[in-house]
Amino acid sequence: MALGGSSAVHVQSSTTSAAPPAPRTPTSITIHPVALFSILDHYLRRNDQQPRVIGTLLGTRSPDNTQVHVRSSFAVLHSENEEQVAVDMEYHRTMYELHSRVTPKETIVGWYSTGSNLNTYSALIQNFYSQETAPHQAIHVALNTGAEEGEQAGVQAYVSSPVGVFPKPENCIFVPVPVRLQFQEAERSGLDLLTQTALSPNSTTPQPVTSIENLESALTTVSQMLDRVLAYVRQVLAGEVPGDKALGRYLMDTLGVAAIGEKGGEDKAFNASLQDTLMISYLANLVRAQAEVSARLALVTS
Repeated sequence: MALGGSSAVHVQSSTTSAAPPAPRTPTSITIHPVALFSILDHYLRRNDQQPRVIGTLLGTRSPDNTQVHVRSSFAVLHSENEEQVAVDMEYHRTMYELHSRVTPKETIVGWYSTGSNLNTYSALIQNFYSQETAPHQAIHVALNTGAEEGEQAGVQAYVSSPVGVFPKPENCIFVPVPVRLQFQEAERSGLDLLTQTALSPNSTTPQPVTSIENLESALTTVSQMLDRVLAYVRQVLAGEVPGDKALGRYLMDTLGVAAIGEKGGEDKAFNASLQDTLMISYLANLVRAQAEVSARLALVTS
């Protein structure tokens, strides 16, 4: 569906003075790694003749709408030239319907585009997504991938505000909103692996590294953490530093009262956890083998 021609589009800079933000305006945008990597993957798979890509952002909002968490995203087909921009809205709605079946708690919060500049069609696309997120404001995340020479990678977020006595969809101001990237502790290992690969693009070592090397690195990190905790506990027992009751309770819950109270309990707890991990790995390999056998049998019978 074509949204409009360039002659009817007018986008003002965020530096232009505007009326105070509406009560529903978000004050902070948090982007999670899954959404960020999905945008980067979309950009890498784009047509070389396509200057930028756009897509839908999904996530959650706080009850007062001041905090927006962007947790995932999906690509939306579009094309733009000097005369008009066209967005496949039916594809967008079909993808959202499929996504909502898997994660019903995530709703449409806005849209993304690659590149740091807001071109003349951004206001029209923003108007479309504002209708999808009503009564809340749609957010726009602009990701500069840094792939072009001289560009610096970065993420910016905006909300829009209409201008004029009789506002039109193509007339708006994009107002910047603070944005930050956040990841969970469970995602740290994956991000560390990607960081190591990015820091050594010319390395002769196969990237990414093997599972054994990952395990060794993880165990080394845990060992260093335990050394720091042990040094702190010794300082508290020696009276060198004051003890923190909250930290002490946290350490007690982490290590386990039963494991600490019983001699050799730490080894038993570690071995039990290791056996669970090995069992899960065995079952995963067994399921993978059964799926492979079923696929080969299907080829034979057909």
